[in-house]
Amino acid sequence: MLSVPYLREHREEAIAGLKKRGVEAAPLIDKVMALDDERKTQQQAHDGLLAEMNRLSKSIGQLYKEGKREEAEEKKAAVSALKEKASGLEAARKDTLLALQEVLEQIPNVPHETVAAGQSEEDNVLVREGELAAAPNQKKPHWDIAKDLDILDFELGNVLTGSGFPVFRGKGARLQRALISYFLDQAQEQGYEEVMPPLLVNADSAYATGQLPDKEGQMYTITEDQLYLIPTAEVPITNIYRGRLLEESDLPRKHVGYTPCFRREAGSYGKDVRGLNRVHQFDKVEIVQLVHPEHSYQVLEDMVSYVESLVQSLELPYRIVRLCGGDLGFTSALTYDFEVYAAAQDKWLEVSSVSNFEDFQSQRLNCRFRDDNKKKHLVHTLNGSALALPRIMAALLENHQDSHGIVVPEVLRPYTGFDRI
Repeated sequence: MLSVPYLREHREEAIAGLKKRGVEAAPLIDKVMALDDERKTQQQAHDGLLAEMNRLSKSIGQLYKEGKREEAEEKKAAVSALKEKASGLEAARKDTLLALQEVLEQIPNVPHETVAAGQSEEDNVLVREGELAAAPNQKKPHWDIAKDLDILDFELGNVLTGSGFPVFRGKGARLQRALISYFLDQAQEQGYEEVMPPLLVNADSAYATGQLPDKEGQMYTITEDQLYLIPTAEVPITNIYRGRLLEESDLPRKHVGYTPCFRREAGSYGKDVRGLNRVHQFDKVEIVQLVHPEHSYQVLEDMVSYVESLVQSLELPYRIVRLCGGDLGFTSALTYDFEVYAAAQDKWLEVSSVSNFEDFQSQRLNCRFRDDNKKKHLVHTLNGSALALPRIMAALLENHQDSHGIVVPEVLRPYTGFDRI
C-alpha cells in the first residue's frame, strides 16, 4: 500500500506512473489528501479537548480543598461535557481513518520507471529469449501423450473433484515430485532457507500481501473459519515477517517453499485452458526475499537470472518479458514473466513471475528494519515462481517427445531414477 507521506511528496510522480496502468489516480490521491487533512483537524481538536479536560481536572481537587464546592461542581460538569465531545470527535476520527484506508486500498503500486505504458500482454516488452524449438510437427499435445502413457488423468480428477484438478500417477507423479525436489535443492544451493508453511491463511495475512481485497474472487474460502486456501506460498512466507522489526544486519532474508496452490480462476474456459494450461490446484516452488531498499533492483535481476538458469537446465525454449503497466499485478512495481514454448500447441505458456514490490507489501505488513543509527525503514519484498509446475510439465511433455515416449532432462534423472517415460 502506498503511504500518505509518499503521495504527498510524490503526487505528480505517482499520477504519471499510475497512468501507465491506465489508472487516473488524481481524484483518488486528492481524496486521500482531503481525508488526511480532515483526520489531522479532528486529531488536533481532540487533543485540544483532552488538554483542556486535563487542566480542568487538576483544578477541581484544589477547589474542593479551598471549600469552593459549587465552582468545583461546575468544572466537573464542564469536564463531562468535554469528555462527551471528545468521544464524538474520536469516533469521527476513526470513521475518517477507515474511509482513508478504503481509498488507499484502491490505489495500486506505482510502476518502476522502466515499465512501459500499455493495457495488455500485447504491450509487454521482450527482454530476451532462448533458442526456439523447431516448427510444430507430429508431436502430441501434453493431454494426449499423458493419456497414452497413463501418467496424468484429467477425467479422474474431474470425477474426484471437478475440472481443473488433475491426477498424476505412476511415472508422472514421480516426475512431478522430481521437479519439486530439484527446484528446492537448487534454491538451497543459492542460500534460500526452506520453509513448509500452512496452506491456509487468515484474512490479515491475505491482506498484508495484497490478495485482499484485490483478488478475493480468485481465492477459495473456508467461510466458517474465515480462512483462505493459499494462491501461492508467497502469502504465508512473506507474512512470517508481519509486524516484525529486523536489524539491518538481518537482511537479506531469503526463503524458498514448496506448496500446493489453489486458484478459482473464475470464468476460465476454452482451448487456452485445456489440460495443464490452467488448473485450480497446482504445485509450485516459490522464492521470497526481504532486502534493503538500496539493493532490491539488483536482487530482482539476480532472481531473474536464477529462474532463467532453472528453465535452461530443463532444456526448454523460453522467453522473458517485462510486463507493461496494464498487465502488472496490483502490488508489483516491476515484474518479469517467464514463458516456455509448448511445441505441440505452438504457443507460449507463462511459468514464472518474478517481481519487486518495493515497500508496497511491507507497508501493509508493517515490516521494518533498524539501521546503525537506530532509524527505522520499510524493507523491500520480492518473490518469484521457481517454478510453477503445471505448464513446466506441459512443456516437458510436448518438447521432449520422441517416437518412444518422453525423454527426461538430464538434471532430473537423479531424482526420477529413470531417463524416459
